[in-house]
Amino acid sequence: MSLPPEKASELKQIIHQQLVKMDVHGRIREVLAETIREELAPEHQQLSTEDLIKALRQRGIIDDVMKELKFVTDVNEKERTSAPKPSTHFVDREPPVLQKTNIDPTRRYLYLQVLGGKAFLEHLQEPEPLPGQICSTFTLCLHFRNQRFRSKPVPCACEPDFRDGFLLEVHKDSLGDGSKMVDATTMLSICDPVHMVLIKTDTFGETTLVASYFLEWRSVLAAENGITNVAVELLGVGTESKVSVGILNIRLEMYPQLNKTLSPEITNTQFALERQKTAEKERLFLVYAKQWWREYLQIRPTHNVRLVKIFAQDENGVNRPVCSYIRPLRAGRLLDTPRQAARFVSVLGYERAPVIGGGGGKQEQWCTLLAFLCRNKGDCEDHANLLCSLLLGFGLEAFVCVGTKAKGVPHTWVMTCGTDGTITFWESLTGHRYIHRPINPDDPPLVEQPKPLYPYRTIGCIFNHQKFLGNCQPSDAVEVCVFHLHDESKWKPMSGEAIKSVCSPGTTSSVPPFPPLCASTIDAAVTSNEIELQLRILVSEHRKDLGLSTVWDDHLSYLLSPALAAYELERTTSISAGNEEFQDAVRRAVPDGHTFKGFPIHFVYRNARRAFATCLRSPFCEEIICCRGDQVRLAVRVRVFTYPESACAVWIMFACKYRSVL
Repeated sequence: MSLPPEKASELKQIIHQQLVKMDVHGRIREVLAETIREELAPEHQQLSTEDLIKALRQRGIIDDVMKELKFVTDVNEKERTSAPKPSTHFVDREPPVLQKTNIDPTRRYLYLQVLGGKAFLEHLQEPEPLPGQICSTFTLCLHFRNQRFRSKPVPCACEPDFRDGFLLEVHKDSLGDGSKMVDATTMLSICDPVHMVLIKTDTFGETTLVASYFLEWRSVLAAENGITNVAVELLGVGTESKVSVGILNIRLEMYPQLNKTLSPEITNTQFALERQKTAEKERLFLVYAKQWWREYLQIRPTHNVRLVKIFAQDENGVNRPVCSYIRPLRAGRLLDTPRQAARFVSVLGYERAPVIGGGGGKQEQWCTLLAFLCRNKGDCEDHANLLCSLLLGFGLEAFVCVGTKAKGVPHTWVMTCGTDGTITFWESLTGHRYIHRPINPDDPPLVEQPKPLYPYRTIGCIFNHQKFLGNCQPSDAVEVCVFHLHDESKWKPMSGEAIKSVCSPGTTSSVPPFPPLCASTIDAAVTSNEIELQLRILVSEHRKDLGLSTVWDDHLSYLLSPALAAYELERTTSISAGNEEFQDAVRRAVPDGHTFKGFPIHFVYRNARRAFATCLRSPFCEEIICCRGDQVRLAVRVRVFTYPESACAVWIMFACKYRSVL
């Protein structure tokens, strides 16, 4: 059958795209290496095309390619925008191509287009990625008035090819006016910026915060035709907050077009007034905070070594009152209980802010909530701030505690006060809860004192979005601390009005609005299957290197599921359930005279190779994976539990059964 040249060219293009998409070249290389290693004798080092085709056919790669090829060019709109149904082994991660967006003609929208970047000089020497090659990517995350957006990942380059548009609805806050179209004057009074966070994801899936920027969008209100182009210079974060990392070209446009645009003098005057008002409020708060600190030191001179944290630097190096990092946050339908919220926060990754140079000093960086969520990891302060905000959203009286752990290491955790006076500590990095029972130092020696189970040693201050209290008890040791927060001889409060003046939403333009939480985009079943399949391959290869064969027991693997579900339930609720049924099922599956060994382990990332390397470092797990004996059968089960923001808890259980010969 002969084809016209243009049809043949089109067919070649379709096949090439499919080969790249399925990483067939990489799979062929693996098969080729394996075939050479396994099937060729040392004296016979030539491999024919037929041998390679045979090897590919045996492994089902050719069949996979033929199944996935689609020789259809005339697809309708519905087919083009719907994502393919995921299989358990290969998931099409290409985002759907959205052709049209319906907008409500009675609402006002800001259309923000990112038209490429330039001068990202750190990536000046970055080579052009080959088709199908995994490379580091940039992703831009946006938040504006309770709306969140994420750009398509683009390869890291000196001039990254961002080509994305975001439709932001500009709505009013006042009750009853939310459905009316806003005019230019009303929009000028909306001081919420567009918060933009740039994230870099490396080839291993590790994320780095590159830049965090607050875009003043209201300049478009004075632009001709309601369109303006802005070159945004992004600055680095932390120690590099004064260094330029790159420039984004942004185009802003109002939909529908404004009937009457404002003059630049009006907008500039409004911006100057807002800056002046914010600066004055912050100056007055700083004067008050200095006076409060002087009074605190007059109580006891030793107070100057206590960890009383009034201000903290954000990722841009801006000093902000700590109370502004907290706000009651409701998770909608995404989280059902305070304990589930604690579990969610604990599965977000923990990473200290990077420090340039030695000395062991800790770089201070309290991230804004959007930067923390988009990066999916942060320091203990970020975790504690988020957990406190969520617990306040659930109606609890929650505070962030600033103090130390063992060896004087600074630490933050969360505390809730019950209506009956019960004090509960919540460790945001693990989700553990501890009831606080203070030791009375005046009790006689024979009186039995409670033994504290929590890891905290000292406490300097506590705060939330409305209160700030400095610990002025004779000792700052947590075990003797009394949490009678209304007793000013034990806790020195700051003025609620002073805190409200700089920390309430909308009071100053320097306090960024809180973004809503996003639902997970991870398919738990598909991801569990993928990781499990990769682990099976890794175990088989590892045992082959040791000269051991591998026989998998699918039934035993399935029986491990209830145990993994029980472990996650226990982490979330502190309730253990279902262990009897699991033990009974395993006893039935393991014949008399055979031995069963199991090893569960927990991760908060989805990299199978990294998880396998960690497992091998445990002698118990290594003993199972490298098990030798008679009638050895191996099992592995993976269960991914998804949480908001695409955070996940990954439970893996390796097991084996073998005939005991001793």
